[in-house]
Amino acid sequence: MTPRAVTGVGVASALGVGREAFFASYPGGGPAGREDRRVETFDASPYPNTRLAEVPAFDATKHLGDKGLRSLDRLAKLLVVASRLALHDAGLKRDGAWTPTTRPWPERAGIVVSNAYGSLEAITELDRVAVLEDARYINPSRFPLTVSNSAAGYVSIWEDLRAANVSVSDGNCGALDAVACADVLLDQARADALLVGGAEAMSEALFLAFHRLGAMGSSGDADGPFLGEGAAILTLERTSAATARGADILAEVVGYGTSFAAPEREGALVHATPVALEQAIALALGDAGIGAKDVDVVVSGVSGQRVFDEAELLAIERTLGGEVAVFAPKRVLGETLGAGGAMGMVAAIAHLQARPQAAGAPVARTATAPQPSSAWVRGALRSATRVAVVTSVGYYGNASALVMRGASR
Repeated sequence: MTPRAVTGVGVASALGVGREAFFASYPGGGPAGREDRRVETFDASPYPNTRLAEVPAFDATKHLGDKGLRSLDRLAKLLVVASRLALHDAGLKRDGAWTPTTRPWPERAGIVVSNAYGSLEAITELDRVAVLEDARYINPSRFPLTVSNSAAGYVSIWEDLRAANVSVSDGNCGALDAVACADVLLDQARADALLVGGAEAMSEALFLAFHRLGAMGSSGDADGPFLGEGAAILTLERTSAATARGADILAEVVGYGTSFAAPEREGALVHATPVALEQAIALALGDAGIGAKDVDVVVSGVSGQRVFDEAELLAIERTLGGEVAVFAPKRVLGETLGAGGAMGMVAAIAHLQARPQAAGAPVARTATAPQPSSAWVRGALRSATRVAVVTSVGYYGNASALVMRGASR
């Protein structure tokens, strides 16, 4: 892929709203999904020992005002807030208005975003009314929210984006795959700036589905998986265009790879294998023209689901070696599903933006055992972080990987 500049970040996560809040707490912050934290999005009293990582005290009116929000559900609000923050962080907007440039930005700005499960909140609400009352009582203003790309549509409406509007649905890998889609759109001159990332909103339906599967949600295990929510958006531009307008380039996306491995047993659907991620990482490195020895840190999709974590870590070891530093934002943010890869990209930027350590200073996090109190998994950070690989493993044999490098200073 052609190197793409990241010029802005907007994020709403369990660490708070805004990239400053994210960078201040990641990666050393403890797990956000503590059992003693009150669940805000639904009544969790029927589910003891619930572990969830919600965006704390999320109030969209602080960022969007108090008008026009009635038709937006939580997913749309999270995504619109993160998108607005990313546009302002990139300098494309100031005080809600497009900044003066030689480009007609509304016509040249768009969005490519991922979510895995859409608005289960709205779908559940409509189904409940139809079953318990009557379909005649369904609120018609809520029906558009049941469409998987409605949240992205609301972003374009609220932020006046008139170029491409694309929603990607590929589970945990969706946000990284959205980058590949954005790369094609930029290459074809369909847009000059694209908001790229993912979002997932907490709801009782989402929690209950994973809870009944025994996948995550209620556990006394501090290392166990737990669901999270949030939205993470990066502003992507052609590096030459970003440089020409004097933008602050936070990092560059330089390589992408994806792959799929079929299950060994016919009829199996959910399965974990290192093969797909090995291929995805190899493709991403080849796409970037970067060798395995040049990778300083891996921002992984490790979430506490043992079978999938073992497959992912094995693939990382086989392709990048056993000494590379591996971090897992989901240990702090929870499993954010369609937003997970985008959260990983923001975490990678945090690593790439970190100040190099002084010569001779001890390198942090050189222990040999995972520590549940942080995102660190294993390996040692080098004195300076220049290249990061972001990985994501799906539940159905798919995997994707992305290579990011620090911007030249």
